[in-house]
Amino acid sequence: QLQLAESGGGSVQAGGSLRLSCVASGVPSDGFCMAWFRQTTKDVREVIATISSDGREVYYSESVKGRFTLSRDSAKKGLWLQMNNLKPEDTSVYYCATYYSPEGCSHRPGDYGFWGQGTQVTVSS
Repeated sequence: QLQLAESGGGSVQAGGSLRLSCVASGVPSDGFCMAWFRQTTKDVREVIATISSDGREVYYSESVKGRFTLSRDSAKKGLWLQMNNLKPEDTSVYYCATYYSPEGCSHRPGDYGFWGQGTQVTVSS
């Protein structure tokens, strides 16, 4: 059973930085796309960033592009999201997610079969 464990959330002031981590365990991650989502005020999860299994294709939403950087390790077991220049509107619960997709990553939360428990990020003005 694949499991995802997130860490790194917290509270910062606007302009500050946080680094979120997600570690996968249970099954090999070859062929698995990985992503970060966050909960919106309408209880909908929006995609923030995705990275393909081979790490070659990285996507960022317009709301975080230029501020957030996504990376995964060579063994494909870990996923990190470096968040710089945080804004109050970045406040949310952030979720790590993954699913088997060797050909690319979806932006739809319904396509992701495995989710972490979520980590709270709070940015004060």
